[in-house]
Amino acid sequence: HRLDDLSAESFAKRDADATDWLDRFEAVPDDGLDADARIDRDLAIAMLRGRTITADWQGWKRDPLTYTSPALGGLFGLFLHRLRPEAELVDAAIARLEEIPRALEQGRQNIDPSVAHPLIVERGLASAKAGGRYVRDLLPDEVADPDAQKRMREAGRRAGEAFDAWVEHLDTVRQEATGEWRFGEERYTRLLREKENLPYDARSLRDRGQAEYDRLDAEMRALCLEARGTEDWRAVLHEANEDHPRTEEEMRIAYADWTERSRQFLVETGLVTLPEGDACVVEPSPVFQRPVIGVASYMSSPAFTDKLLGHFFVPFAPDGTPEEELQKRLAANSHSGIPTTAVHETYPGHHWHITWSKMHASRIRLVLGTPYFSEGWALYAERVMRERGFFTDPLQELQHLEATLFRAARIVVDTSLHLGDMDFEQGVAFMMEKTPLPEPTARAEVGRYCWWPTQASAYLTGCLEILRIRERYLAESGVGDIPPAEVDVAIMREFHDRLAASGRLPLGLAERAVMGDPA
Repeated sequence: HRLDDLSAESFAKRDADATDWLDRFEAVPDDGLDADARIDRDLAIAMLRGRTITADWQGWKRDPLTYTSPALGGLFGLFLHRLRPEAELVDAAIARLEEIPRALEQGRQNIDPSVAHPLIVERGLASAKAGGRYVRDLLPDEVADPDAQKRMREAGRRAGEAFDAWVEHLDTVRQEATGEWRFGEERYTRLLREKENLPYDARSLRDRGQAEYDRLDAEMRALCLEARGTEDWRAVLHEANEDHPRTEEEMRIAYADWTERSRQFLVETGLVTLPEGDACVVEPSPVFQRPVIGVASYMSSPAFTDKLLGHFFVPFAPDGTPEEELQKRLAANSHSGIPTTAVHETYPGHHWHITWSKMHASRIRLVLGTPYFSEGWALYAERVMRERGFFTDPLQELQHLEATLFRAARIVVDTSLHLGDMDFEQGVAFMMEKTPLPEPTARAEVGRYCWWPTQASAYLTGCLEILRIRERYLAESGVGDIPPAEVDVAIMREFHDRLAASGRLPLGLAERAVMGDPA
């Protein structure tokens, strides 16, 4: 029912606890542990190393979302999943609403303008503004009983007042902030090696991203030349994006249609084993997320339940968005681009992966994981669906390739920003030159990289590692000389099922899980 203690003392204690637990897990010997238990131990070690590497960064002094996200996400999840009778949900929601003033006051004490950067504070400010409306006006409508709704409105009013004060404070902090968002080469490289179990440093990762960008650019030019008689893939995509849903509800319906098509394709081809009783609903993104997340996203059912229901959130615009900007947002969800996004978020992307792993992975793997696996898997899912013929129009293939090229550009910018080789404006210019992003979207993207170092590199890096593991798996299965698109689907299904069942492991551990390698 309660929100965590978010005081400075509590963060210090968490850091000390992480160091203590890391020492304890590193002291556990291999003797007596089977292969899976060794992977579980090493997963805990990797995640704890990540925590200790970032401890001195003190994100809780820099990022207002440290205080708003747990409050809003916890409330939203109660009524999204509805795991208890409504009366119990109301009691839990009111208890959390009553904790919001305390949590935001702790944020007020902790956020330090001397280390916070205006870009990061701005993200938190936008979320806080939406959060006030959510707790006051929208959350009570989740409740049917009039008396309970009245109680929710009163608690929401008090929480909303706390958000109003928080917004006012953050506006002042934004104007005074003089801190840094640059994460630094040493931290970045240590996260890659010690948390993600990857063999390269930040600079070699950037080189890999640039090489992939160049390869994909050439492939897109060739596809455009064959299909449209021109190598100018930017112009082709610009024209293709004019064919888009005209309303947000039309967009939601289109995503729902392609979600069903992608699932049916898996039924017909057998690329993966589909869990019995799973479902994925397609719905508007939560109101409080819209100012900070402008793309599609996914949320699974809670880990330790038997529910196999997933939620695919399509990117609705923040309240008050002008019609001209709304149409630009809809153009970023064109009819030729929707299929690859639907695959990424649902089948066999995030929804299938998380649902399948929920049924097979150990308990610790349901709690701990990395986006280098989960986002890498979702991008790999797009690729394997193209290999097997799901995208039937060259424009759909081009949109898939552009989505991958975009992830390559992300690697270049994300690493360059935190290595100190690009500033914010140079990152924006790179994204506008190398991808079809308009300036407002490019600014939002680069702001995200500043806010969340290493995450933007996860998608393509993870996908490339999965492709490397697949190449090894197919070779050891005796079919390494056959193009992957022609490999017997039963072998591919076995690979997909085994890899996804391992959870969301750092890729070095995932390879051990699939290939049976010793620790």
